[in-house]
Amino acid sequence: MRTRLPANTGRVAARAAARILAAIRSLEPFMPFPARRALALAAALLIAPLAHAATPLKPCRIAGIPNELQCGSLQRPLDPARPDGAKVDIHYLVVPAMARNKQPDAVLMLAGGPGQSAINVAPRVLQRLSRLGNRRDLVFIDQRGTGKSAPLDCPDDSKLPITEQLDTAAQMKRLDACRATLEKLPYGDLRFFTTTIAMQDMDAVREALGVPQWNLIGGSYGTRAALEYLRQFPTKVRRSIIDGVAPPDMVLPASFSPDTQAALDKLFDAHAKTHPTLRADWAKLLASLPRAVTVQQPLTAVPEQFSVDRDLLLRAVRGPLYQPPLASALPAAIQAAARDGRFDGLFGLTSAFGGGKGMKLAMGMHFSVICAEDVPRLAQATDAPGADYGRIDADMYARVCKTWPRGDVPAAFYTVPPAPSPVLVMSGGADPVTPARHGERIAKALGAGQPARVQHLVVPEAGHGVMAVGCVRDVMFRFIDAKTDAAALPQEAACAMRIPRPTAFQPVQGGTAK
Repeated sequence: MRTRLPANTGRVAARAAARILAAIRSLEPFMPFPARRALALAAALLIAPLAHAATPLKPCRIAGIPNELQCGSLQRPLDPARPDGAKVDIHYLVVPAMARNKQPDAVLMLAGGPGQSAINVAPRVLQRLSRLGNRRDLVFIDQRGTGKSAPLDCPDDSKLPITEQLDTAAQMKRLDACRATLEKLPYGDLRFFTTTIAMQDMDAVREALGVPQWNLIGGSYGTRAALEYLRQFPTKVRRSIIDGVAPPDMVLPASFSPDTQAALDKLFDAHAKTHPTLRADWAKLLASLPRAVTVQQPLTAVPEQFSVDRDLLLRAVRGPLYQPPLASALPAAIQAAARDGRFDGLFGLTSAFGGGKGMKLAMGMHFSVICAEDVPRLAQATDAPGADYGRIDADMYARVCKTWPRGDVPAAFYTVPPAPSPVLVMSGGADPVTPARHGERIAKALGAGQPARVQHLVVPEAGHGVMAVGCVRDVMFRFIDAKTDAAALPQEAACAMRIPRPTAFQPVQGGTAK
């Protein structure tokens, strides 16, 4: 049963907030800034549960999903410490449970990126969650800064010339222009798009929908979001699945380098028999740069001439490593570039990785998160750079974040308390960005004191994201549907462990017609 607040609740709460904040501000001359902000934030959070202005759920349709669904929105303060200030509308999608006698604990899907729209991702993941949707509502919330929730989008560059898409200097110019445009928006204070604030929005939606507890499913950056929600609202989570763990303390730009290097080295080892000279071809290719090439733009088929340097090549190779089926074509593409100077295969694979509406990132939100949560800790990072990848990512993010507004991040954000409820951690053994080393560490932290509450599944030949692999959707269903916590874990997933790496792609050699 859904509880409805009186119609004037929001106005009453707003007046209460104004009185509380006015009292705090009267003490400002006697308080240091950190103390003033902390008290203001505490006051805002105290009255926030009463201040939601949610619209009723309405029938809606989403491209890629045939059934009629339900959509709603919730107005939230841009700055939680100033509920009387600028507002953002948080939009969400509800896929109603099929059964009449549904379970009250809905499933919340937390999107990746940072910068993905959860609603845009819904058509891609709905089939994987279909069994869960029999008796539970499935909820997709566009995190602030993404989709329809105060979007921080930069212009789509997918049809730009390849060299402009991947060239760092050109990217910097585009990002500077985008940041200047975003800051002119009514909600353009980019300091208020951190994970911590966004998870408070998620809990406000939970209250508006009358959901007593979420079952969280987070992928990639969505795992960081899930961990932060779990930290702030531990009693509001029944079960959690985190797939491809990007923990809050990983210092993303620094970890990119060794993690991508490890995935590339594993690719070389996996295909050593079919491509015994692959490492030598790769070394030869790197040594030949920079060099002028001619490549057809994969989306427009227009031939382009440009110079490929080391950074451009390394960025082109990273994308296909996310997905083993795409990575299986890398040996042939590297060989063609090294031996024959043909780069169409490499840049075609890069384009294939970035396709699809659900894969697009709101880059303004992406940098608002990374510049606040990761880049300030670059100097403390302990990850040694990869032999080939070096500091290309750390340097790029540091350059962007020099001028990007930086939000406040509480020290507790970087901690991972013991899990109050069962957590299923999943990692891909061939993942180039969130490999098993991160999942292993976080599983230990979550299981401190009660290891039976946490299970870490490592699928050896999976890339970035395990939930799409074979029988894993059934493992997820059994975990969330289990009647008791004791029955939820451990889960058996031997079927996923046996899935082999795709064999190396072999180009078809054209023959002479007779």
